[in-house]
Amino acid sequence: PRSYSRNNGQGRIRDVVHISERPAEANDRAVPGHWEGDLVYGSANSCMATLVERQSRFVMLVKIPGRHTSAEVVRALTDHVQSLPTELFRSLTWDQGKEMALHQQFTIDTGVQIYFCDPKSPWQRGTNENTNGLLRQYFPKGTDLARWNADELAAVARALNSRPRKTLGWRTPAEALDEHLRSLQQASVASID
Repeated sequence: PRSYSRNNGQGRIRDVVHISERPAEANDRAVPGHWEGDLVYGSANSCMATLVERQSRFVMLVKIPGRHTSAEVVRALTDHVQSLPTELFRSLTWDQGKEMALHQQFTIDTGVQIYFCDPKSPWQRGTNENTNGLLRQYFPKGTDLARWNADELAAVARALNSRPRKTLGWRTPAEALDEHLRSLQQASVASID
């Protein structure tokens, strides 16, 4: 993929791979495993990462400890992504925030390519932006996100993943992702036979 530096007004992120280079299967949601991510900020400089799978709309919330430097964000995301089967995490689309300055380390550690949106173009991660709006029902602006532990964030994610979505034919994101996991398991069993 073509890579280049971007000046996002917050400094320069080096060697970004632009969203235009993202695979067609991610763009048309044909294959699961392509995610959109962002940071949601709260009071007292607190934040959490939101990850949304493009096909199923499945949500994961990642606690970001400390000051949300690039090292802290990349470490937390790496730990989270590495807990999933590789078939469930093929790519990640992110905005131009400086928290992803160490994106190359994330790709080395996980094998997952990060694609960067154009600056000030939140619609290029529309699924994630919509989810962040839903999250404000649980975490209103001004909430100190540092007081929420990982288990509490997981409970909020479960609530969102259990909410039927019109775009999924009124299935829940959890049902849509489970359907994909079952088909992976069937394919695996068939290849053994």
